[in-house]
Amino acid sequence: MHLRYYLICLFLLSAAGTAFAVSPNNGLALLDTLERGNWQLRATGSDGSLTKICLGNPDALIQIRHSGLACEQYIVRTSANSVTVSYTCKGQGQGLTTIRKESSRIVHIQSQGIRDNAPFSFAVEGRRTGPC
Repeated sequence: MHLRYYLICLFLLSAAGTAFAVSPNNGLALLDTLERGNWQLRATGSDGSLTKICLGNPDALIQIRHSGLACEQYIVRTSANSVTVSYTCKGQGQGLTTIRKESSRIVHIQSQGIRDNAPFSFAVEGRRTGPC
């Protein structure tokens, strides 16, 4: 059910087209307030495995499952402490990510979408742990 709702929303956003189109750094000022350095991403509510990243460009948090790909991004919603971005990577899939900032060193990320023709959905907490 959630995937169907997501795909409908994504289609509607795509149909809206350039009304929401942004350059990678335009409208994402919240991400610029995050500290650069080593970050650990841990599944919300889990003591399990960690993913470690060296965060230089905080926009990378938007496309965790599509890292390194050039994708079109659309800001869906932004507020003082959160941003929701829809993105499409031609031929590679798409996603919808919400990042909620708790502090310049702690964020909560929820993302869902499609990669390699398969759906994904995850929620992680990101914490800065030190310099890269």
